[in-house]
Amino acid sequence: MNISAKTRIAAGVLGLATALTLGAALIPGERPPPATAASPADLAGLAEAPVPVASLDGAVDALTARLRRLPGDHRAWAQLGMAYVQQARVTADPSFYTRAERALARAAELSPGDFAVLTGQAALAAGRHDFAEAVRLATRSATANPYGQGAQAVLADAYTQLGRYDEATRAIDRMTELRPGVAAFTRASYDAEIRGDRARARDMLEHALDDAFAPADVAYCRHYLGELALHAGDLRGAAEQYALALKADPGFTPALAGTARAAALDGRLREAMGLYDTVVARLPLAQYVTEYAEVLAKAGRDPSPQWTLLRAQRVLTENAGVRDDLTWAEYEADHGSPALAVRHARAEYGRNPNVVAADALAWALHREGRDREALPYARKATSTGWRNALLHHHRAEIERALGMAKESKRSSGLAHEANPVFSPDLPALGRLS
Repeated sequence: MNISAKTRIAAGVLGLATALTLGAALIPGERPPPATAASPADLAGLAEAPVPVASLDGAVDALTARLRRLPGDHRAWAQLGMAYVQQARVTADPSFYTRAERALARAAELSPGDFAVLTGQAALAAGRHDFAEAVRLATRSATANPYGQGAQAVLADAYTQLGRYDEATRAIDRMTELRPGVAAFTRASYDAEIRGDRARARDMLEHALDDAFAPADVAYCRHYLGELALHAGDLRGAAEQYALALKADPGFTPALAGTARAAALDGRLREAMGLYDTVVARLPLAQYVTEYAEVLAKAGRDPSPQWTLLRAQRVLTENAGVRDDLTWAEYEADHGSPALAVRHARAEYGRNPNVVAADALAWALHREGRDREALPYARKATSTGWRNALLHHHRAEIERALGMAKESKRSSGLAHEANPVFSPDLPALGRLS
């Protein structure tokens, strides 16, 4: 979920593949476009039962109406809790996590060992970045119901965030056995990408696209095909995929953000700023706010309003019980205090020792002048074979600072090979959305 990896992965809870900004906040009163909807992939974890409405708001309304008639229906309470978790993700409003907690607590009172209740609690824990707890609860759910795909989805995302990649792969394989489709294939795509296999990552997204029928699913798959192209330096191919995503679902804001990202990397900063202004007004995820601020700064404009918005999000997410040291490690390292960056990065890595957290800690230590301490973490960040230009660029800079000229040249070459259009001036654009 860096979606950054954190927005994409744990962008993953309830059926989406990885994206797991998980936890970005909406300024009170703002709403996403009315077209925002829950697709079948989004709702895959809703107690393993389909919700017979297209929109997430409609699902909440239907479940609320059912619970007025049948207040003892624990499955409906669990589904409502899951829907609130997903609303927190698609609206960037973390207050929905509090609503989810209340609904799931009621479900647990009625039936504490039910697999659907446990899956909902696991999804909520993942949404709040408590991935160890998410694994514990999802494992209990899978034991209670070995045929539930929702628990495997949470396990795949949580294991990825914990850096336990082989276990994540097994959960994804189990998802595919149970129900091959968008939710499983998109996770398999990210799993392949993080291991450096872009061809398989693309194939898995193509399989997901073949299985996608709802506009939101089509847009989602097209968007991540665009992201694969973008992070390989194919700006034209990326723009084409983002356009197809928006054709499928004009309200799919991530694809609009991708269009802005491609414009910025192509040097069309004025166009990118206009697009980001719309994106952030619709969906002020930390990832998008940071990207917008960096583009403004590169264009010689004042980014401070976006940093103010980012800090406001921090208060909202913390009040909703979300722990997100990764965003603040990255922000402080690139735009603030290296000492604070190290503090946040150590906290993040201590809980979630994945390659993205390792990179954040390596870069924070480098920015504080502690390159010898940074190097082992930079090596871990690049240990899976992930062809990620930002990770290799950070390693190259650390090696250069240590006088390791040969190693630094190699890492710089890997960064350029991974993404020829990567810009060190726009580091947030090198992270997964």
